[in-house]
Amino acid sequence: MRSSDQNLVVLTIYIIGVSYVFNRMVESIDDQVKFEFKKGIVDEQLKENNLDDKIGISFKLKSSYPIDDLKDLSISIENKSENIAVYVDWDNSSLVVEHSKQSRRVIRKSPDLTRDLAVPQSPSLIAPKKTLSETVTAEDVLQRDQVAGTYSAKKPLININGLQKKLYNDFMNRRKELDFSLQLVLRISEVRLGLAPGRDFPPISIINCPFTVRKLPWTYALPWNKKK
Repeated sequence: MRSSDQNLVVLTIYIIGVSYVFNRMVESIDDQVKFEFKKGIVDEQLKENNLDDKIGISFKLKSSYPIDDLKDLSISIENKSENIAVYVDWDNSSLVVEHSKQSRRVIRKSPDLTRDLAVPQSPSLIAPKKTLSETVTAEDVLQRDQVAGTYSAKKPLININGLQKKLYNDFMNRRKELDFSLQLVLRISEVRLGLAPGRDFPPISIINCPFTVRKLPWTYALPWNKKK
């Protein structure tokens, strides 16, 4: 065999080996997704309801998550006013998943969640110039530990691996995004009125907090891209 032929064989084997190692490396990288809170839409709703100078809503999210890793949402609600009490009505709030048209009951988590989930949740009061930070999830995400008697989030908030085949393939190939929203029910009252016995519950404002979920390219999982 001529030297040039030998070099070609060696080069071919090298390329095949590199390609194999590269493909295995790509396959070993966890699929990453990004959850994006559409804050601008929420701010616009607050403005339309004359609440933009009274209430601020934000969520704490990582830059990326492994698929089926996000099990709850960390929300902060700020009461910017001087004399308005804001009540968060958890029991009438819901999590709406667009692709399934499913509306799910929202549960406000606590460090030691032992109560019967069927029991109504008390509204949370946000006093003037204060901020409420809570972690919420959907009721169907929680499972009870039979030994400890506590509930914890065991299922993903958005079950990507459980999507119908076509939608799953479109999502994984980055042809489609997923949408869901937290329908947050707020009740506004003057501080001096509050929720005294016999008094009507304050009127509600429903704030739609939308999110988009998108599949990130595999290159995002590389160490030098993770912080982008």
